[in-house]
Formats: sequence, C-alpha cells, structure tokens
Amino acid sequence: MNRRKLLLTTARGALLTALGTITGAKAQTPIDSRTALPIPQQKSKGVTALDARDARAPTIQPLRAPQGAPNVVIVLLDDMGFGASSAYGGPCNMPVAEQLAKDGLTYTRFHTTALCSPTRQALLTGRNHHSVNMASITELATGFPGYTSVRPDSAATIAQVLKLNGYNTAAFGKMHQTPVWETSASGPFDRWPTGDGFERFYGFVGGETNQWQPTLFNGTEPVPTPDEPNYHFSEDMTTRAIAYMREQKTMTPDKPFFAYVSYGAVHAPFHVPKSYMEKYRGKFDAGWDQQREQIFARQKQLGVIPQDARLTERPQEIPAWDSLSADEKRVAARLMEAYAGFADHTDVQVGRIVDALQAMGQADNTLFLYILGDNGASGEGGPQGAFNELAALNGIVQSASQILPHLDEIGGPMTYPHYPVGWAHAMDTPYQWTKQVASHWGGTRNGMIVHWPAGIKAKGELRQQFCHVIDVVPTILEATKLPAPEFVDGIQQQPIEGTSFAYSFDDAKAAERHTTQYFEMFVNRGIYHEGWTACTRHSIPWLLNTKLPKIEDDVWELYAPDDWTQANNIAAQNPAKLKELQQLFLLEGAKYNVFPLDDRRIERAIPALAGRPDLLAGRTSQTLYPGMSHMNENTVLDIKNKSHVVTAEITVPDDKASGAIIVQGGRFGGWGLYLKSGVPAHCYNFFGFDHVYARATQPLAPGKHTIRYEFKYDGGGVGKGGVGTLSVDGQKVGEARVLRTVPFIFSADDFTDIGIDNGAPVTEDYETPFGRFTGEISWVRLDIGKDAFVDAAGEEAALAGRA
Repeated sequence: MNRRKLLLTTARGALLTALGTITGAKAQTPIDSRTALPIPQQKSKGVTALDARDARAPTIQPLRAPQGAPNVVIVLLDDMGFGASSAYGGPCNMPVAEQLAKDGLTYTRFHTTALCSPTRQALLTGRNHHSVNMASITELATGFPGYTSVRPDSAATIAQVLKLNGYNTAAFGKMHQTPVWETSASGPFDRWPTGDGFERFYGFVGGETNQWQPTLFNGTEPVPTPDEPNYHFSEDMTTRAIAYMREQKTMTPDKPFFAYVSYGAVHAPFHVPKSYMEKYRGKFDAGWDQQREQIFARQKQLGVIPQDARLTERPQEIPAWDSLSADEKRVAARLMEAYAGFADHTDVQVGRIVDALQAMGQADNTLFLYILGDNGASGEGGPQGAFNELAALNGIVQSASQILPHLDEIGGPMTYPHYPVGWAHAMDTPYQWTKQVASHWGGTRNGMIVHWPAGIKAKGELRQQFCHVIDVVPTILEATKLPAPEFVDGIQQQPIEGTSFAYSFDDAKAAERHTTQYFEMFVNRGIYHEGWTACTRHSIPWLLNTKLPKIEDDVWELYAPDDWTQANNIAAQNPAKLKELQQLFLLEGAKYNVFPLDDRRIERAIPALAGRPDLLAGRTSQTLYPGMSHMNENTVLDIKNKSHVVTAEITVPDDKASGAIIVQGGRFGGWGLYLKSGVPAHCYNFFGFDHVYARATQPLAPGKHTIRYEFKYDGGGVGKGGVGTLSVDGQKVGEARVLRTVPFIFSADDFTDIGIDNGAPVTEDYETPFGRFTGEISWVRLDIGKDAFVDAAGEEAALAGRA
C-alpha cells in the first residue's frame, strides 16, 4: 500500500468513526404522518469518502405535498345573500357561477356566521368563530375569551398547514381578521395575512374599500393609490391572482398552490363600471316585494329549495314597496341596479380566473370553492339606502330627495352607495332577516359551488346536506390527503371543529354528518340539531336607537325539520322540544366560548371599557413624520367630538409649495391641512355634503414656517360644530365655523397620510396629483382636548357597518 492510499484509508476510518458518533449510525425517518409541523428536515446519512470524487452526493429533496394533491382556490364574495345570484334563482346575472354549478355541485344548505370577520376566521381555521376569538368584527373586540379577535396559536390556519406541507400560498383582496391594535406600521405582523400562512398578500386590511381608489397593502407594505384610467380593484386583484398562479406553475409545475381570492364585492360601496349597471336599468322598478316572489319561483325551478317550501313573510320593520313615494322607489331601484351590476362584474372576474386555470391545464385538478357570501345580504344601508354609506354608518339618514341629485353618479367614484334594507331582504329570499341576524337563515345561509373534475365524478347535481363554513378546512385536508396537525410550531392544536363534506361529493343521498351547530351574533342566536332549529332574534342591524330587551326576555322560535325556510314557528305547540334545544344551545355555547353574551354598545366601542389594547391609550399628543401613510383610525389620535390642534412645521421652496400636509379620511368624510399655490388652507369635509374652508389670503414666503389649526369644539354631544382658526408663525390668517362634524368614523378605508392624499381626496382643491406636497415637511403634531363625548347607538352603527 503506497503512502497516499494509506493516508486516505486512515483518514476515511477516522471520518467514519466521527460520523458514526455524530449520527448515531441510525437511518433517517422519511416524511411520515405530517401531524407535527413544520416537518423536520431529513438528515442525510454520513458519507465516509474523504474525496468527493469517490462518493455520490445524496439528493436534496424539496418539501412537497402528497402525490397528486390538487391546487385549492377559494373565491369568497362579500355580503351576498342566498337569493342574489342567478345560480340560486336571483336577479344578478352570474354565468360563471352557473357554469361551475353545471360542471360541479351546488350546495343548498351551506352556512356562515352572519358577519364578516367571524366567517373568515372560521373559514380559514376550521373552528367556530368564538373558538378562535372572533365573536364579532375586530373593531368590537373585548377582553372576554371568544371575543378578543386574537387568533390563538393553537388554531393554525389552512394556509399555514398547506404551506408547511409543501404548498405555495397567496391571498388577494379583503382580509378583516387582524386585531385593530396590530394594524399600524409597528405590527406585530403575526396576524396579518403574511403571518397567517400566506406567502403573498395583495389587498386591504379592513371591512370595506373604495373600489376606484382603494387603500392597499402588498404584504405589509402600503401601496400608493393606483393612478390608472378606469382602474377597478376587483379587476386589479384578479389580474394579480392570475399572474401569481401562472408564475407559480411556471417555476414549480409539480407543486400545488392555495389561492384565497376574497373580493370586497358586493359589500358597499357599490362601485361598478356603468355598462354593468345599465344592463339592469328598469329591472327592479317593480320593487323588492315582487322581486322576492320572482326569486322564490325561480329557486323552485332550479331545485335549490323544495317544491313545498314556503316564502317567509317580510318583517314589519322593513317597509312595503308600495308604501314608498315615487322618488323613494326611483332611488331604491337605481341603488339595486348598482348592486346587481357589481355582482355581475365580480362574476366576470371569477370567470377570468377559471379561464386562466383552464389555459394552464390546471382546472381539472383544482379544488375550486365559489362561496357566494360571507353572510346574508346587508341591511346596513337602512330603510332609505345611501349615496354615502359612511354617513349612514354615522347614523345620518339620507332621504330620497338628498340622493336624487346624485342618481346619475351612483356606482361611480363620486358616490359611496348602499341600497335600502328591503333589497337586502329580497336578496336573502326565501329566508327571514339579513346579515348580522345569526338566528335565522337570512343571516347565515349562503350559496356554495364546488368544482373539482379530477376528484368529483358527479356533475350538475344538488347537495342538500347541512354544511357550515367550519367544514371547509377538513374538506380541503381530506381532498389533499393531509391530516389535521397535532402540533404547529411546537404548539398543540385545538381539534378541528368542522366536518368534511367530501363524503357528499359523489353521494347525493349520503346522510349528513354535521348534525349540530350553534349560531350567535350580537346576541341573535340559534341552534341547529338533526334538522330542528330553535332561535331568537335579539337585535336588528338598522335599528340602533331601539332599546334592546333583556336577554332573558328574548322570545324563542322553533322550526321542524320539514320547514326548509323557517316559515312556521311551532314553539307554542312543542314547548318540550324547544326547551331541549335551548338547553343544547347553552351546552354548545359553553363549549365554544360564546358566554357571556354581549349586546353592549358603548362599552365595546371604547377600548378601555371593552378590555382590548389601545395604541394611543392615555396619549393627548402624537407627532407624525413625512412618509407615514395608510394609518387607520385605530392608529391615529382621535380628534372627533373634542377640541384639538394640528401643528405642522414645513419649509417652502423658492417657487412656492402646494399639496397636502396631513389628511385624514377622504372624499366621503374627513379633513386636511394643505397649501394651494403657497396659500395655507384647512378643509373640513362633512361626508361630502359640506366642505368648510379656513384659508389664508397670502402665499407663504420661502423658508421655514409653523402652521397651526386650532379647533374649538362647541360641546353638548357628538357631531356638534365649532370654530377653526388657522395661524402661521403665531399670527391668525383665517377662520371658519364648522356647523356639524363627523361623530364616529371618518372612513373605513381612507386613512391618514402625511405629505400626500392617498385614496379618494378629502378636497378637489389640490394642484398636484394625489395632493403630493412639493415643499418639505419636518413634522406634524396632533393635540387633543378633554371635552370628548360618546354616543352608544351611533358608535355601534359605525363599527358594525365596517364588517
């Protein structure tokens, strides 16, 4: 043996001994049950060769989903009732939904929670909304278990589970699950979409958005307001979703993706290209009562309700169409045309996704769930409807005479419309009530269409098994051949509370497996058990000044298994059965953190009383700096209903300066401090009804200046007036009296910006695009006084309407 071989042999033996010590000479286990996530990386066996030429390198195995696992696409619409889509007999033309139903399955007893954030949290976790702390919208969180809005680490989302099992994941559109005190630039971002398991996110964080000029985030980074002619957010997010899917399949064709496409449509504002509205001109002139009858007849023809089903009566709290004046009918019909066009336009966007999947060759092995609503249609527009929904959310009713001058603008960027509650009730045909009313099917029964040619043999069939939104996660897990994880990131997981409905895919007659389900929202509550339902309505969304009954005085109703629509209350005839179901509700409620029931209004609107964190608790001053933007009202000092001062230090260049210094809100309510041709001005925008300006008369000289706007509030309640004084370098330069102010919320989607006015502008007075400031801003400071007032009913109205 020559010297080189001897050295190599000796070294190889030493290396083998060392590797044996390090590795324990044990074979590595392959990916097995996937019940503990993330799946541990596989360690290679030790290599004994000293020279790489004498050995074969082990293959690096990227993490992949089970062989043949399908792509998953969830399309979720907002505020669409059971009876709205043409796929379920409704007046809104949605041919894509109809075609997917023709090629797939139509579920006729699918249920949500009756409100936005709770449905979405339940959808993505497979647990009841109280189990994952989302009893209501994030803005109404309290300290009670079940109500905090903080998703527990023990309830990983389906996005987390799929990502950790080898999927790519992305979300587009509306996300309304982030606790409000975590929505600032400081995060934390654990419960933003990117922290919820989505590798990519493009959309808005909140309850609603202006479709023409939205306030968006890419991941956690603010996105400047799009500056494109004919821009529409539904189209934009669809384009980005398609681009993502194409890119993902180009790069990793063997890797499945999960795309969650959550449209802001058809939640108010009803923003839609005019051509879509015009398709419906005149089609709703006969009114909502006749429309309910027409929808009901078509539903029987389609088979989505039984032939013996009864049409429920219109509640007395909703006016009859014939009781309206001619002007009220004209306004109401046009607002419904906007809603129908909005739904039609959204379905076209879904069709673009379907077409893209087909062109990519991915449609067959994509589990595609088209969920037509996260709750029932919304009655939050009130009896009259609105051309500015934000005014309605602040308790300001708009009459037909106020809306008529804006009728030709409805649907466009100069309005923020919502229809009257009568149309919401019609869109929930054949059921009682609307969104927020979880006690009845009008609030919770939504359409769902499932399409998966590679996994479902049946086509064009109905499925009548009872299903709930918490059933979606276990269904996806079964379809992808993945177990529900027992541990995620070292945290033991809560049991999945839903039941997979995959058993029904190819068996229309299969006995339903989800046999018991509670419902609760704003103390409207009910229980479903083996066909029976017991329920009680406690509150009505659009009657916020009505005194609520004591919880123990609520009147319960009882409906038999053969009463598909909850039309015949038999509580008086069967008190024993009612008592049995009431007791079952108590047991289920205790099990899932429903108690204590909470119908409080003022307390839930105020963080300190509700028991949730408040970024600005105890602060009376806040300094903001250039570049800060997209700051929602939970992250900025509240100047409403109190005296306050806005102070800014700026530098004017030699050629004057123009643009926004600070703005809050937008076209449909807000305020701003700005320069026009160097002249300081303050605009107070009262929901677009009034624009009050305090202006100087002379432009500022070049150099550094301190601009101050001091508002002295009149007091005496909320939404009162006051006097605003504008000064420069300590000298008064302008003054204006504001007769009325925004009481509760400037905007649900237009936020505070420094040096620019993103979204829809507070004033049309700017000389630069988006009011971009052409000087230099050193800082802006807000200071508030102590004469603050709160009103329970109005605050509740503003917050609940964000859902």
